[in-house]
Amino acid sequence: MSLTARRTPLAGGLLAEGISLVGTRISMIAIPWFVLSTTGSATQTGLVAAAEITPLVLFKALGGPLLDRVGPRRVTLVCDLLSAFVVAAIPLLHGLGMLSLPTLLVLVAVAGALRGPGDAGKAAMTPEIARVAGYSLERVSGLASAVERTSSMGGAALAGLLVATVGAANALYLDAASFFVSFVVFAIATTGLGGPVGREVDAGSTSYIQELRQGWDFLRTEPVLVAICVMVAVTNLVDQAYSAVLAPVWAKESGAGVAVLGSLFAVMSGASVIGALAAARWGETLPRFRTYVIAFLICGAPRYVVLALESPVWAVFAITAAAGVASGFLNPILGAVIMERIPAPLLGRVSSLNTAICWSLMPLGGVLGGLAVAGLGISPALLIAAAAYFVTTMAPTRVPSFRSMDRAPATSPAPASRG
Repeated sequence: MSLTARRTPLAGGLLAEGISLVGTRISMIAIPWFVLSTTGSATQTGLVAAAEITPLVLFKALGGPLLDRVGPRRVTLVCDLLSAFVVAAIPLLHGLGMLSLPTLLVLVAVAGALRGPGDAGKAAMTPEIARVAGYSLERVSGLASAVERTSSMGGAALAGLLVATVGAANALYLDAASFFVSFVVFAIATTGLGGPVGREVDAGSTSYIQELRQGWDFLRTEPVLVAICVMVAVTNLVDQAYSAVLAPVWAKESGAGVAVLGSLFAVMSGASVIGALAAARWGETLPRFRTYVIAFLICGAPRYVVLALESPVWAVFAITAAAGVASGFLNPILGAVIMERIPAPLLGRVSSLNTAICWSLMPLGGVLGGLAVAGLGISPALLIAAAAYFVTTMAPTRVPSFRSMDRAPATSPAPASRG
């Protein structure tokens, strides 16, 4: 196989993911701003965010065996294509005067249900794409993280511009288009990859529930994966509260506006590209545990504190930029740690369960963020979020098993026994 052919799945997969993420970032800003500007309710804004994340987590967790049975590529393509139509229905119904809050909740819930297994399918293909390209997991994860951050930067800036000019609802048309383009690019680039797990490795298991349980049986006995799941679950909750409620409310109450909000997200993403590219280049040589600690000390609590203290906008952007660079080192390291510990026959179901657990508290993020703002005000809510972030990310430093992330397993663990 030529070098070009080996790198095509990686390049095409990264391009497809980047296009999709631009659209997703637009919806992450446009939908909360749409709800907040039309209802004035932080609680309803959080409710809409929860309506998307809850089915996303549920279907991500339950879809693992499906990835192994029919192949992650096929699942990803079907979910992306259907997502294009579902997302496009939001601005279409709004333009027709038919988009009530219950209808919006249903549409974002369906979009979340499709995005869960779709995203899980892309993640499950990472080891195969890395193997074909001849790259390490750290390098591929770093490149993927750089693409994610770059797309988030562009998507956030574009979202602020679109919302300010054509309105939040109409901006979602671009999100719908991004799903369709991603579908086409991914289908072409990954031809021949992402097939189902051979049935010989699953001999003795004929039940979907048994296969789902097998993934759980393996995951719960891996202390490093468990530690990562718990830590990421809580930080994702806080981050969801930040992006869905806290940051938009701060932008509205401070007078900064949606353009500054989009620029703030763009700066975070843009700075994190630098960190992700550095991790892709030197991540293999970095001590994982020490990098984890330093990166979270910089990218965690300070972002929330600077907003809570009503700091000047330039200070907010400076702290956000520093946080972005530090955060770029995290996903490549954690992604490599996770993928190298999962045996190939269980990759779809275990990686899906792992991600689902990491996302499991996110539905509460928007709701709790909205309640905190409504009950305490924006500054106290931000300080509470900062404290939660600090405690959660530093707590694993006291757990001895977590330090073993620096050591890759000597051999791939055997598949868990069937239940």
